[in-house]
Amino acid sequence: MNWLLIGIAALLEIVWASSLKYADSLLDWFLVITLIAVSFLLLIRAYKTIPVAIAYAVFVGLGTVGTYLVGIFLGEPFSIYQIAFLLMILSGIAGMKLTTGTKKKNLQRGEQ
Repeated sequence: MNWLLIGIAALLEIVWASSLKYADSLLDWFLVITLIAVSFLLLIRAYKTIPVAIAYAVFVGLGTVGTYLVGIFLGEPFSIYQIAFLLMILSGIAGMKLTTGTKKKNLQRGEQ
C-alpha cells in the first residue's frame, strides 16, 4: 500500500515539477504549492513502513524520469544518451524496490 502512495506522490511530483515552468498566476502557484504539499504528505505517510532513504530515492527517481518524459512530450530537446541514462535511473529504481522489504515483512522473518 505504501509503495502505491510513493507512486501517487511521484505522479504529483511530475505534475508540479512540470507546472513550475508554466505557472504565471496566483491560482497556478496555489495549485502547484498544493500539489507539492500533497505529494510530500503522501511520501511522509509511506515513510511509516518503508525506509526513508529507499522511499525518497524511488520518489525522486520516478519524478525525475516522469518529468523528463513530460518535457520531451512538451517539445523540449532530448538525445539518445539522455535516454540511456534515464534507463539507468529506471533500473536503479527497480533494483531499489526489489531489494527493499517493508517492516511487516522483516518482522515476519524475525529481522528488525
